[in-house]
Amino acid sequence: MPRMLDVSDDVRAEIGDEEADLLLAGETAPGSYDCTSCRTPGDSERERTSTVLFVGEETAVLAFAHAGCIPSQVVTVSEEQLQGAVASITGETSVAGHAAPSPAAADVPRSEPGGQAVLGITSGLVLLDGTLYPALVVEPTAPIARPGTTGPGDDFLPLLIEQGFIPVTDTAEVPSPLAGWSVLLAGGQLHAVLQPGADGSGQVAWWQAHQALSVTEGWRTEVNKTKRVLVYAAPVGSIGQQPREDLLRDALDKAAASGKLVAASMPLAGT
Repeated sequence: MPRMLDVSDDVRAEIGDEEADLLLAGETAPGSYDCTSCRTPGDSERERTSTVLFVGEETAVLAFAHAGCIPSQVVTVSEEQLQGAVASITGETSVAGHAAPSPAAADVPRSEPGGQAVLGITSGLVLLDGTLYPALVVEPTAPIARPGTTGPGDDFLPLLIEQGFIPVTDTAEVPSPLAGWSVLLAGGQLHAVLQPGADGSGQVAWWQAHQALSVTEGWRTEVNKTKRVLVYAAPVGSIGQQPREDLLRDALDKAAASGKLVAASMPLAGT
Protein backbone atom coordinates (compact mmCIF):
# COMPACT_ATOMS: atom_id res chain seq x y z
CA MET A 1 0.00 0.00 0.00
CA PRO A 2 1.37 3.46 -0.86
CA ARG A 3 2.68 5.44 2.06
CA MET A 4 2.15 9.11 2.94
CA LEU A 5 5.90 9.70 2.99
CA ASP A 6 7.84 12.91 2.49
CA VAL A 7 11.19 12.14 0.83
CA SER A 8 13.27 15.29 0.43
CA ASP A 9 15.52 15.80 -2.57
CA ASP A 10 18.56 15.44 -0.29
CA VAL A 11 17.33 12.10 1.08
CA ARG A 12 16.48 10.86 -2.42
CA ALA A 13 19.96 11.82 -3.62
CA GLU A 14 21.53 9.78 -0.83
CA ILE A 15 19.40 6.62 -1.07
CA GLY A 16 18.76 6.66 -4.83
CA ASP A 17 15.58 6.88 -6.88
CA GLU A 18 14.92 3.14 -6.76
CA GLU A 19 14.95 2.94 -2.97
CA ALA A 20 12.92 6.16 -2.68
CA ASP A 21 10.25 4.77 -5.02
CA LEU A 22 10.12 1.52 -3.05
CA LEU A 23 9.57 3.51 0.13
CA LEU A 24 6.77 5.55 -1.40
CA ALA A 25 5.12 2.41 -2.75
CA GLY A 26 5.16 0.88 0.71
CA GLU A 27 7.50 -1.96 -0.25
CA THR A 28 10.23 -1.08 2.28
CA ALA A 29 8.57 1.47 4.58
CA PRO A 30 6.90 0.41 7.83
CA GLY A 31 3.22 1.12 8.31
CA SER A 32 3.54 1.97 11.97
CA TYR A 33 6.63 3.44 13.61
CA ASP A 34 7.81 5.34 16.66
CA CYS A 35 8.57 8.95 15.68
CA THR A 36 12.32 9.49 15.91
CA SER A 37 11.63 12.93 17.38
CA CYS A 38 8.75 12.71 19.85
CA ARG A 39 8.80 8.90 20.32
CA THR A 40 5.01 8.60 20.00
CA PRO A 41 3.46 6.15 17.50
CA GLY A 42 2.96 7.12 13.89
CA ASP A 43 1.26 5.50 10.89
CA SER A 44 2.65 6.22 7.43
CA GLU A 45 -0.53 4.83 5.85
CA ARG A 46 -2.72 7.44 7.56
CA GLU A 47 -0.57 10.53 8.26
CA ARG A 48 2.20 12.45 6.57
CA THR A 49 5.55 10.99 7.60
CA SER A 50 9.07 12.35 7.13
CA THR A 51 12.01 10.21 6.13
CA VAL A 52 15.09 11.28 8.11
CA LEU A 53 18.46 9.91 7.01
CA PHE A 54 21.25 9.92 9.61
CA VAL A 55 24.62 9.73 7.86
CA GLY A 56 27.89 8.82 9.61
CA GLU A 57 31.40 8.32 8.31
CA GLU A 58 30.74 4.70 7.29
CA THR A 59 27.05 3.95 7.72
CA ALA A 60 23.65 5.56 7.28
CA VAL A 61 20.33 4.90 9.02
CA LEU A 62 16.88 5.80 7.74
CA ALA A 63 14.36 6.77 10.41
CA PHE A 64 10.78 8.00 10.33
CA ALA A 65 9.06 10.90 12.04
CA HIS A 66 5.75 12.72 12.05
CA ALA A 67 5.92 15.37 9.33
CA GLY A 68 4.62 17.83 11.91
CA CYS A 69 7.61 17.11 14.18
CA ILE A 70 10.51 17.43 11.71
CA PRO A 71 10.86 17.67 7.93
CA SER A 72 12.45 15.04 5.72
CA GLN A 73 16.18 15.72 5.71
CA VAL A 74 19.72 14.34 5.80
CA VAL A 75 21.48 14.80 9.15
CA THR A 76 25.26 14.34 9.27
CA VAL A 77 26.56 12.95 12.58
CA SER A 78 29.70 11.19 13.76
CA GLU A 79 29.86 7.41 13.43
CA GLU A 80 29.83 7.08 17.21
CA GLN A 81 26.82 9.33 17.48
CA LEU A 82 25.06 7.40 14.72
CA GLN A 83 25.45 4.17 16.67
CA GLY A 84 23.85 5.90 19.65
CA ALA A 85 20.98 7.04 17.46
CA VAL A 86 20.54 3.51 16.14
CA ALA A 87 20.34 2.17 19.68
CA SER A 88 17.73 4.79 20.58
CA ILE A 89 15.67 4.29 17.43
CA THR A 90 15.61 0.51 17.83
CA GLY A 91 14.79 0.72 21.51
CA GLU A 92 18.03 -0.74 22.78
CA THR A 93 18.43 2.10 25.23
CA SER A 94 15.83 3.62 27.50
CA VAL A 95 15.04 7.29 27.96
CA ALA A 96 15.53 8.13 31.60
CA GLY A 97 13.67 10.97 33.27
CA HIS A 98 15.32 13.49 35.57
CA ALA A 99 13.67 15.95 37.93
CA ALA A 100 16.55 18.38 37.60
CA PRO A 101 18.05 19.92 34.44
CA SER A 102 20.15 17.43 32.51
CA PRO A 103 23.82 18.17 31.73
CA ALA A 104 26.00 16.77 28.96
CA ALA A 105 29.24 17.72 27.27
CA ALA A 106 30.94 17.50 23.91
CA ASP A 107 34.28 18.43 22.40
CA VAL A 108 34.53 21.37 20.01
CA PRO A 109 37.65 22.82 18.37
CA ARG A 110 39.45 25.48 20.34
CA SER A 111 42.18 27.68 18.94
CA GLU A 112 44.26 27.96 22.09
CA PRO A 113 47.34 25.70 22.35
CA GLY A 114 46.52 22.39 23.96
CA GLY A 115 43.60 21.25 21.87
CA GLN A 116 39.95 21.09 22.84
CA ALA A 117 37.47 23.13 24.82
CA VAL A 118 34.41 21.36 26.21
CA LEU A 119 30.93 22.80 25.97
CA GLY A 120 28.64 21.84 28.81
CA ILE A 121 24.94 21.84 27.96
CA THR A 122 21.93 21.76 30.29
CA SER A 123 18.32 21.16 29.31
CA GLY A 124 15.48 22.72 31.25
CA LEU A 125 12.17 24.56 31.01
CA VAL A 126 11.95 28.34 31.30
CA LEU A 127 8.78 30.29 32.01
CA LEU A 128 8.31 33.35 29.77
CA ASP A 129 5.12 35.40 30.06
CA GLY A 130 3.20 32.47 31.51
CA THR A 131 4.33 29.97 28.87
CA LEU A 132 6.81 27.14 29.39
CA TYR A 133 9.55 26.86 26.77
CA PRO A 134 12.08 24.03 26.32
CA ALA A 135 15.56 25.48 26.64
CA LEU A 136 19.22 24.51 26.38
CA VAL A 137 21.94 26.41 28.23
CA VAL A 138 25.48 26.17 26.82
CA GLU A 139 28.59 27.08 28.81
CA PRO A 140 32.20 26.16 27.98
CA THR A 141 34.57 24.82 30.62
CA ALA A 142 37.36 27.19 29.56
CA PRO A 143 37.74 30.49 27.65
CA ILE A 144 37.21 30.22 23.89
CA ALA A 145 39.79 32.03 21.78
CA ARG A 146 39.04 33.32 18.31
CA PRO A 147 40.41 31.02 15.58
CA GLY A 148 43.88 32.13 14.55
CA THR A 149 44.66 33.72 17.91
CA THR A 150 46.21 32.35 21.07
CA GLY A 151 44.20 34.25 23.70
CA PRO A 152 44.20 35.00 26.56
CA GLY A 153 40.82 36.65 25.87
CA ASP A 154 37.44 34.91 25.78
CA ASP A 155 35.68 35.39 22.44
CA PHE A 156 32.86 32.87 22.99
CA LEU A 157 30.05 35.44 23.00
CA PRO A 158 31.44 37.66 20.20
CA LEU A 159 31.81 34.59 17.98
CA LEU A 160 28.19 33.57 18.65
CA ILE A 161 26.93 37.10 18.05
CA GLU A 162 28.68 37.01 14.67
CA GLN A 163 26.72 33.81 13.96
CA GLY A 164 23.42 35.55 14.72
CA PHE A 165 22.88 35.01 18.45
CA ILE A 166 21.40 38.08 20.16
CA PRO A 167 22.62 39.54 23.49
CA VAL A 168 20.00 39.03 26.19
CA THR A 169 19.10 42.06 28.28
CA ASP A 170 15.66 40.84 29.39
CA THR A 171 15.20 37.12 30.08
CA ALA A 172 11.41 37.58 29.98
CA GLU A 173 11.55 37.98 26.18
CA VAL A 174 11.53 35.03 23.77
CA PRO A 175 14.82 34.98 21.81
CA SER A 176 14.72 35.69 18.07
CA PRO A 177 14.83 32.79 15.57
CA LEU A 178 18.25 31.91 14.12
CA ALA A 179 18.07 30.78 10.51
CA GLY A 180 19.92 27.62 9.51
CA TRP A 181 20.40 26.31 13.06
CA SER A 182 18.39 23.52 14.66
CA VAL A 183 18.31 21.12 17.60
CA LEU A 184 18.49 17.40 16.80
CA LEU A 185 16.34 15.14 18.96
CA ALA A 186 16.44 11.48 17.93
CA GLY A 187 14.85 8.60 19.76
CA GLY A 188 13.50 11.09 22.29
CA GLN A 189 17.04 12.07 23.30
CA LEU A 190 19.18 15.11 22.56
CA HIS A 191 21.98 14.43 20.09
CA ALA A 192 23.25 17.71 18.69
CA VAL A 193 22.84 21.40 17.96
CA LEU A 194 23.29 21.85 14.22
CA GLN A 195 24.56 24.90 12.35
CA PRO A 196 24.80 25.73 8.63
CA GLY A 197 27.71 24.08 6.82
CA ALA A 198 30.55 26.27 5.63
CA ASP A 199 29.75 25.63 1.97
CA GLY A 200 26.01 26.05 2.39
CA SER A 201 25.30 22.40 1.58
CA GLY A 202 23.45 21.33 4.69
CA GLN A 203 24.05 21.30 8.42
CA VAL A 204 26.95 20.20 10.62
CA ALA A 205 27.15 19.67 14.35
CA TRP A 206 28.12 22.75 16.38
CA TRP A 207 27.59 20.83 19.63
CA GLN A 208 27.35 17.06 19.75
CA ALA A 209 26.80 14.80 22.74
CA HIS A 210 29.34 12.09 23.57
CA GLN A 211 26.30 10.01 24.52
CA ALA A 212 22.72 10.96 23.75
CA LEU A 213 21.36 13.23 26.48
CA SER A 214 18.13 12.18 28.17
CA VAL A 215 15.61 14.98 28.60
CA THR A 216 12.61 14.98 30.89
CA GLU A 217 9.17 13.95 29.71
CA GLY A 218 8.02 17.49 30.48
CA TRP A 219 10.73 18.92 28.20
CA ARG A 220 9.71 16.59 25.36
CA THR A 221 6.05 17.47 25.89
CA GLU A 222 6.70 21.19 25.62
CA VAL A 223 9.04 20.91 22.62
CA ASN A 224 6.37 18.92 20.78
CA LYS A 225 4.00 21.85 21.39
CA THR A 226 6.36 24.66 20.42
CA LYS A 227 8.48 22.82 17.80
CA ARG A 228 11.24 25.19 18.89
CA VAL A 229 14.03 25.26 21.47
CA LEU A 230 15.47 28.33 23.16
CA VAL A 231 19.27 28.12 23.23
CA TYR A 232 21.14 30.32 25.72
CA ALA A 233 24.94 30.63 25.87
CA ALA A 234 27.22 32.22 28.45
CA PRO A 235 31.01 32.35 29.04
CA VAL A 236 32.77 29.96 31.39
CA GLY A 237 31.84 30.50 35.03
CA SER A 238 28.63 32.41 34.32
CA ILE A 239 25.96 29.74 34.88
CA GLY A 240 27.41 26.61 36.51
CA GLN A 241 25.63 23.30 37.01
CA GLN A 242 22.33 24.21 38.69
CA PRO A 243 20.39 21.36 40.35
CA ARG A 244 16.95 22.93 39.86
CA GLU A 245 15.26 24.85 37.07
CA ASP A 246 14.45 27.82 39.33
CA LEU A 247 18.14 28.13 40.17
CA LEU A 248 19.01 27.81 36.49
CA ARG A 249 16.65 30.70 35.71
CA ASP A 250 18.23 32.79 38.49
CA ALA A 251 21.66 32.14 36.97
CA LEU A 252 20.38 33.17 33.53
CA ASP A 253 18.96 36.39 35.01
CA LYS A 254 22.29 37.22 36.65
CA ALA A 255 24.26 36.48 33.47
CA ALA A 256 21.92 38.71 31.44
CA ALA A 257 22.20 41.51 33.99
CA SER A 258 25.99 41.41 33.70
CA GLY A 259 25.95 41.35 29.88
CA LYS A 260 27.16 37.75 29.68
CA LEU A 261 24.25 36.01 27.95
CA VAL A 262 23.24 35.51 24.32
CA ALA A 263 20.35 33.46 22.95
CA ALA A 264 18.49 32.27 19.88
CA SER A 265 15.36 30.29 19.08
CA MET A 266 15.81 27.19 16.91
CA PRO A 267 13.46 24.65 15.33
CA LEU A 268 13.49 21.15 16.69
CA ALA A 269 15.23 19.95 13.54
CA GLY A 270 15.87 21.10 9.99
CA THR A 271 16.13 24.63 8.69
